[in-house]
Amino acid sequence: MIKVCHVNDLPEKSAKVVMVHDTPIAVFNVEGKIFAWDNRCPHRGASLADGYITDKTVQCKFHLWIFDIKKECAAANEAIKLKSFPVVIREGEIFLDI
Repeated sequence: MIKVCHVNDLPEKSAKVVMVHDTPIAVFNVEGKIFAWDNRCPHRGASLADGYITDKTVQCKFHLWIFDIKKECAAANEAIKLKSFPVVIREGEIFLDI
């Protein structure tokens, strides 16, 4: 497992990027739930962690693609999936289970 940070260091509607084996992974806090996705937008590879985060979506700031947080896919086309990673929280610390 790879330690990301303490939950208190990842405020609501924010993201942090962690590099794992040359793969940037964005870790999001949305409504107190922690999600981890490949940080590269499937459209053109822009950073999703730099996007606009709401209670339900993350919007890529470069080309404005919108992704559904719970479904882990593009809001306009559910066939466009995001690669997600398992998250474990232990004693307030966030870990990627990779």
